[in-house]
Amino acid sequence: MAAAATPAVPEKTPKSAPPGPVPFDFSQPPVIEGFNPLPKIRDETFKEKFMRKTKENPFVPIGCLGTAGALIYGLRAFHQGKTRQSQLLMRGRIFAQGFTVVAIIVGVLSTALKPKQ
Repeated sequence: MAAAATPAVPEKTPKSAPPGPVPFDFSQPPVIEGFNPLPKIRDETFKEKFMRKTKENPFVPIGCLGTAGALIYGLRAFHQGKTRQSQLLMRGRIFAQGFTVVAIIVGVLSTALKPKQ
């Protein structure tokens, strides 16, 4: 008896990706040519950052407090029916807001023009 020869069909195995460079390794930060990041010393707390920013530009918190004060007193005067005082305080609030915006702009410009250390 002759055994019929059946052609052997090679089993198909899934092809694996050829070894090569991985486009991006998510476990490491990207390497940017010409960029050397400074090591982060430590995180600031909210209080430390607030105090540092206040020392850098003290006019911004002063303007914010002036704006809030004028708004609160102006609303109180309006509620009490003192329309003249309310109007004057609302105008003072606008002045305080303008002062705050100018203080922010001056602070940003002075920081931008300050030489790098």
